[in-house]
Order: sequence, then C-alpha cells, then structure tokens
Amino acid sequence: MSWGFDTDPEYQKVLDWADEFVTTEVEPIDQVITHAWDLKDPLRQKLIPPLQDKVREKGLWATHLGPELGGQGYGQLKLALLNEIVGRTHSGPIVFGAQAPDSGNTEILAHYGTPELKERYLKPLIENEIVSCYAMTEPQGGSNPVEFETTAVLDGDEWVINGEKWFGSNARFASFYIVMAVTDPEAEPHRRLSQFIVPAETPGLEIVRNTGVWGHDYEVGTHAYTRWTDVRIPKDHILGGVGQGFEVAQTRLGGGRIHHAMRTVGLVKRSLDMMLERAVSRTTRGKRLGDQQMVQEMIADSWLQLEQFRLLVLRTAWRIDQENDYRKVIRDIAAVKAAMPKVLLDVSSRAVQLHGALGVSKELPLGKWLFESYHMGLADGATEIHKVSLARQLLRDATPHEGLFPSYHVPALEEQARAKFAAELGALDT
Repeated sequence: MSWGFDTDPEYQKVLDWADEFVTTEVEPIDQVITHAWDLKDPLRQKLIPPLQDKVREKGLWATHLGPELGGQGYGQLKLALLNEIVGRTHSGPIVFGAQAPDSGNTEILAHYGTPELKERYLKPLIENEIVSCYAMTEPQGGSNPVEFETTAVLDGDEWVINGEKWFGSNARFASFYIVMAVTDPEAEPHRRLSQFIVPAETPGLEIVRNTGVWGHDYEVGTHAYTRWTDVRIPKDHILGGVGQGFEVAQTRLGGGRIHHAMRTVGLVKRSLDMMLERAVSRTTRGKRLGDQQMVQEMIADSWLQLEQFRLLVLRTAWRIDQENDYRKVIRDIAAVKAAMPKVLLDVSSRAVQLHGALGVSKELPLGKWLFESYHMGLADGATEIHKVSLARQLLRDATPHEGLFPSYHVPALEEQARAKFAAELGALDT
C-alpha cells in the first residue's frame, strides 16, 4: 500500500522553477498584451515564443501529452500541481503549451485523427504555430447534444455541414474548428452525432459576431456565434467513425473539466494570498483588518474551501492516472466540476469585500475572477448537470433495504447486538 501527500523532491524542484518563472516572466506579460491566443499580435509574438522555448528547454512543454506527441507523459497528478501555478495567469497556459481549447483538441486528434490529419493539424497545434476552436454548443440547444440541429450530410467525397454554433472560444484566432454535427437523425440520441475538423477559411463558415464576456475586456469578443452554410470538407475530415461524436466529446471534455479545475485552484489560491496581504497591511480604527474576528472567519473559511477543493482535484487527477480512462472516473470529474465555481465565487467574493472599493475596481483582477466563477459554472457543461450525474451514479451504487425500517434502525441494531453477544450478556446476569 502506498499513501502520502508529499511531492517527489525532484519534481518539487521543477515546481519551484515554474513558480519563479511564472512570477518573474509570465505575469508581467499579462499586463502588456491583449490576448495570448492572438498569433497576429506582433507584441505577443515577440514576448511569448521566447518563453515557450525556455519551457521546452526545461522539459515542461505540453506535459499533458505523451512523449510520442512531444510531451513528457507526466500524467494528470503532476499536471495538476503544475497547473496550480500556471493557472493563476492569462498567458501561463499557452506559455506551457497546455491552453484550452487546444489541449482538448490535441487529445481528440491524437486519439481519432488519421495520420494525414495529425500531420496537417495536430503537429502545428502542439507547437502553438496555430490555435483552434471547439464548436459544440448551439443557440437553441446549449451544450445538450441530443438537442443539436447542425447537420453533416455525405455528398460523394465531401461532408456538407449546415447549422449554427454558439460560444466558440477563440474562434476568431483559430486556424481550424472541431465541430459536432448530426449525421443520423434517426439513430439513438448518443449515436446521432459525429465530429469533424474544418479549416477556418472554408467557404460558407461565417462568424456572425464575436461575443464579449463580462470580466474579459477585449475590444472584440472572443466567443463566436458562427453560421455554417453548405460548408464542404473532405470525407476523411471526420474524427472517429460516423455516430461516434458523443464518445469523442467525452474523450475531450473529461480532460477539459479536470484541467479547468486544476487552473482554478491557482486562481483561488491567488485570491486567498491577496486577502492575507490585505489583512496584515490595512488598518482601521487602530487595528489591522486581520485582527478583526469577521475577517479572520473569512480567511479561515477561504482556506478550508481551497484545501478541500484542492485535495478533491488532486485525488481525481491521481485516479485518472490509475485508470487511464476518463469514463471510469466520471463520478469524480463531475464532482470536481460541480464544486469548482462555488469555491472560486466564495473566495473571490470575500477577497473583493476585504479590499473595499479597490476590490470592485479594474485596478485589481478580483472582479474578473468573480465573474469567471459564473463562466466556470457553464463551461464544459452546467454545474446542475454534473450534480445530477454525480447523484445518479451514487444512487446507482446504493443498496436498497427491504423492511419497514432502515438497516441502520437503532432498535433493530440493538436486538442484533444482543443476539450476537447473548452468552456474554447472560454470564453477567448470573
């Protein structure tokens, strides 16, 4: 049996380097560039690639991928510890080659892409020579695949895609999209869909508008509403087989959900660090904020939530490494996803309150993180869906009890105990 909470000393040195590197090299970049995914921004192109080279030299590039794809094959537990550091920044994930949605899209291409598709799309995506978009949700159906209406029809040697997609992250920067579409409307719900890879320049693919998000103050929004009108792609641009779209999505979304949680640990920790600095620096009525009992309660509650959430994330990451199959850890991933927004909301809210007017100003990032908690409650499936999924799995494993009273009914337990120890009890009576 092996059990412990310590980090391997050699890997701790790696984490220490990453922490220092993110603090001194990555965090300053966040203050001067607009968007780390914008490969056409000359300042971004001047500042970020040199840092990516340093990460490669350190052997920390795309650590979520196996060595055959240019990663280290570290596994999810090591990735969780690294993402706690990287996740507190905007540019960090892309500097380390582990940014969404590209990290999930690389998993899809690695699992389901043909050699030709991997050569054309996967290799440059891994190297961050390009970025990508995942087009799944729809205006009328949200993220529920059984409600999707976008279709893909085979016409000779081409698939023809028609429909609309909603909230495609970073679409305006993308060189290609991975899109989910209905290929067999008459099939059972989870066999109706397939996934395809579509070059961004394909005729008929239109960005209706780029939607902005509160807390993301870009001049042009980065979440696209797209329209697909007779979009034609080669027959071989399907990922997996016809009707495998839901299976492909689970391969991607399992990793995406746990990776979001890993990075969120970093944001929550940063919020708590800000609270602590504020509490020992600011005074009111002759006392530090940290000497006030209500502030102490806020700090204690925040630390407790952070540590509970962090342990759940690390345990889930460990289980993924053990099982090597997201489907076998679906309950744990659902739990992490359901817990994530609440923790970020609570801790960032307390941090805002503790900073007063400064907390709600744009001179601190706390308001952005507070809104991000609502975003996290929707991305990769709504919180409520994951709670339902978790509850159903727990109920599936529960054993019903026959009889008028439950198995843990005290009078019945007492009677059983007396029967079990009848001889001992009788000896005491004589």
